[in-house]
Amino acid sequence: MNLTEITVSRTIPASVSEVFDVWMDPKSPGGPWFGAERLIFNPVVDGLFYFAVQHEGRTWPHYGRFVRIDRPRSVEYTWVSEATKGLESVVAVTFEPQKNQTQVTLRHSGVPDDAMGRQHEEGWTWVLSMLNERFGSGSPAPEKS
Repeated sequence: MNLTEITVSRTIPASVSEVFDVWMDPKSPGGPWFGAERLIFNPVVDGLFYFAVQHEGRTWPHYGRFVRIDRPRSVEYTWVSEATKGLESVVAVTFEPQKNQTQVTLRHSGVPDDAMGRQHEEGWTWVLSMLNERFGSGSPAPEKS
C-alpha cells in the first residue's frame, strides 16, 4: 500500500501559548478534540487518546498515543482510524511565533494514498479553520504545501 504525507498550515491571530493551550484542551472550542461524541484523553507522553466524532451521518472513532509534547512549540501523536486502514500514522503539529500571531503547521505522515486517506487533508484544514475562528478571522485563507 502506498502511503503519503499531508501538510496543512494556518496563521492564527493569537500567541503561541494561547494556541497550543487550546489545541491541547478538549474543553476549548477550536481545538481538534472539542465536541467529540466520546473522548478519552491523557495528554502526557505515552498517554492514550480515543475520540469519536459524528461526520456524514456516522460515528468515526480515532485513537493513538502522545509521542512528544513540547509546550508551547510542538506536539506529536500517533493516529489510527478507519481512514488509515488501521495503520498507525503520525501527526506532528508545530506552533511558531510570527510577531503577535502563530503559524500552525500540521504534518500527517503514513496516511494511505487513497481517497479515504487523502480526506485527512480536508479534515485537518477544517480543524485549523475552527482554531482560527476561535481567535478571530483576521488571517489569510488556509495555506497548503
